[in-house]
Amino acid sequence: MGKDTLESMLEYFANEHLQQMIFSNPAQKGGLSKVRVRPVVLKGQLKFQAEEFKEKQAFHQNLSFEELKRYTKDLMDGKFRQLELLSGMGSATALAGKKGTMTIKVKRKPGEPENVRELWHNRKKRYILEEGIPVPFLIDLGVMTPEGKIIRTRYDKFRQINRFLEFIEDILPRLNKDRENIILDFGCGKSYLTFAMYHYLNEIKGYPIRIIGLDLKKDVIARCSLLAEKYGYDRLAFYHGDIGDYEGVDQVDMVVTLHACDTATDYALAKAVRWGAKVILSVPCCQHELNGQMENELMKPVFQYGVIRERMAALYTDALRAELLEREGYRTQILEFISMEHTPKNLLIRAVKDGKKKDNQEKIRQIQEFLHGDLTLARLLEAGEPDQKDL
Repeated sequence: MGKDTLESMLEYFANEHLQQMIFSNPAQKGGLSKVRVRPVVLKGQLKFQAEEFKEKQAFHQNLSFEELKRYTKDLMDGKFRQLELLSGMGSATALAGKKGTMTIKVKRKPGEPENVRELWHNRKKRYILEEGIPVPFLIDLGVMTPEGKIIRTRYDKFRQINRFLEFIEDILPRLNKDRENIILDFGCGKSYLTFAMYHYLNEIKGYPIRIIGLDLKKDVIARCSLLAEKYGYDRLAFYHGDIGDYEGVDQVDMVVTLHACDTATDYALAKAVRWGAKVILSVPCCQHELNGQMENELMKPVFQYGVIRERMAALYTDALRAELLEREGYRTQILEFISMEHTPKNLLIRAVKDGKKKDNQEKIRQIQEFLHGDLTLARLLEAGEPDQKDL
């Protein structure tokens, strides 16, 4: 195998022959005590299910191969000291040292094919919405031909839609098949993903749902309303309005906000918390607020570079948003998404309500004080209810 690294180990073993991976010997108390990973097949596609153990609870998430590589690196970078891997192709162990060193030992069974890595990378990608099967809304939105072929210049959009549906697939256990689930999409825009949600949840999975799309562009809302009527999507409605003023429902199961600019994301997240939404999916963009506030004498040499300051402000903002949601009883992850067509932002905040509030208020306060920042989401949540403010 050449030089043994975590990545080379996974590229060889992370396939259908994998039996399990066990992360153990946690580096710190109070966090995850153990993680077990095993392969699963979902919709004909190989995934890796991570089962995370914390106290008496177990949490699950399904990962692609690329996500598994990042996930493994993250766990072995200060969270766990030991990884044991068992496969039909052999076994491996990885031990993390206190000084950042990594010792990896691999035992490969003789007689296995030498081209496993090539076979793995050449495996045809399987999508939830498959090419070759015509989908009406994808045809009308210019992503697919009437024969079901993906238009070459729209392939990124097709991949983005499927990637988003993978996030939806992961949270299906949080939705109820016995009653109507209300989903709000703030800033829905042309609604590629809104239509995809409805098609997947209602037409494919059979969940009783009601989806509400909200946007400030009247022409976009009119267009989307006509398409919803054309497809017979009678539980999908679009309305003109902003995030801060919307009071059309009292209870929501899932809130989606995929390109709400700057503090509009904060208002959407605060609304979701107030409604007690079970799931929040958010792709923030244009995090100007903290960028305009950040001051710190120690960090001044770093903050002086505009592009660095902008990126750090965006990352700090989304990390603090995630921590604020954790404080409100949401188990929160920040995951890689596919860039939206009008913004290069590619992080998705996924929050699932588990009722266990994280005691991190003082840490959040200290970080904001360090950055000389005052986040809108923090103010809204502390006030208990979002302000009715035009965005």
